Amino acid sequence: MRLILAMAVCFLSMGVMCMGADLKITQIDGQAELGTVEFHGVGSGDFDADLWKSGKLNIVPDVRSPLIEPRKAGLFRNIYAPSIVDLGDKWRVFYGAWDGVPTGNDRIYSLETADFVDFGARQTVIEHGDFIHCCNVSALRLPDGMFRLMCTVYPDKDDLNKPATFTSPDGVTWNGVKAPYPAKMSDIISIDGYDKYKAADINGMNVIMYEDGMYRLYFDNFKDFGKVYRASSKDGKSFKFDGISLEQNAFVNDVKKLSVGGKPVYLMALHMNGSALWYALSDDGLKFDPSKELAKNLGTADKFMVAVGWVTRGNRVLGFLYGAGEVGDLNRNRIFARWLQKKVVFVADDGTRYEGKGALGPDRQIVTVPQGQSPRGHFEVFAEDGVTLLAKSAPCGLDSGAVFTLGQ
Repeated sequence: MRLILAMAVCFLSMGVMCMGADLKITQIDGQAELGTVEFHGVGSGDFDADLWKSGKLNIVPDVRSPLIEPRKAGLFRNIYAPSIVDLGDKWRVFYGAWDGVPTGNDRIYSLETADFVDFGARQTVIEHGDFIHCCNVSALRLPDGMFRLMCTVYPDKDDLNKPATFTSPDGVTWNGVKAPYPAKMSDIISIDGYDKYKAADINGMNVIMYEDGMYRLYFDNFKDFGKVYRASSKDGKSFKFDGISLEQNAFVNDVKKLSVGGKPVYLMALHMNGSALWYALSDDGLKFDPSKELAKNLGTADKFMVAVGWVTRGNRVLGFLYGAGEVGDLNRNRIFARWLQKKVVFVADDGTRYEGKGALGPDRQIVTVPQGQSPRGHFEVFAEDGVTLLAKSAPCGLDSGAVFTLGQ
């Protein structure tokens, strides 16, 4: 039997309730894990710059911790640098790792997923080739369908880390060679106007973005640390220095261009190999506002947070993947996930509140059911700020294994 309940509400900027589009809380056929209720349709909506500026984000950790582990076949297992490309009907997750391989050489891999619930087969995209390591991938897909990767390779001719770029018309052939492509010294990029580039050590802070026919490279330099810089290029290989984008002791790991009211907003993600992640906003893509804390580690498994990449779909920021591990040597990492979601709460008749504190991918939230109990009450669904009420159901039960969805 299906439960179809609706509350047609929205909120004005002053917090006054008004009538709006119907939001229906519907029980659907299916099976959640016993001891839980699974709630669908809670993924974040269109990008809201005011929400991000306020810092009031309902970010929910994925119940799988980690989300992606290294393969067990090989004895070198360190998987940590995700960059996620939206393909429209699915995502392609590129990552740098020792993904269960016989040698401790970083390579670039990828896999595909339609929902971040199930994942496809993995493949090696870029081999380390002329280098000891090729890692820290930043990936994008151009409007014409071409892929471009910006990675860290080590060592260059001066025994330093430098960005190198790889392109593919179809995601299969890279720099003219069917994957895996062996990285070459000639793949290293140039930056004109940054006089410290030859002696720069750029490791894990090499973000590529594309807009209006221009590639943007955001980068740090261990030999000149404390600043995030930007350079621009028409061909994605030869860059010209633009200047400082942000002054902070942190590694830039991703930048996405979004829009609000037809105007661009840029969202940067940063880490510092420690217990926190940050984000920063910009109206022009060059100068970013001071950063805000995005998340802290949840326990020993993700104590050292070493990489972060946004998960987007169109103009929505659904959450982020991050590499992290429990040892300071940073060589036993895994990939974890957290999702920006609407907040689900079951309010029992006795006033007890059961909140959704775990997610299964970007669109599903998990509420734990007390063992051996089926309390009666109602659901409440709040916006991505965790406080603005969107929908409230009529009386129902919190029954183990049930599945609900929120929709129009």
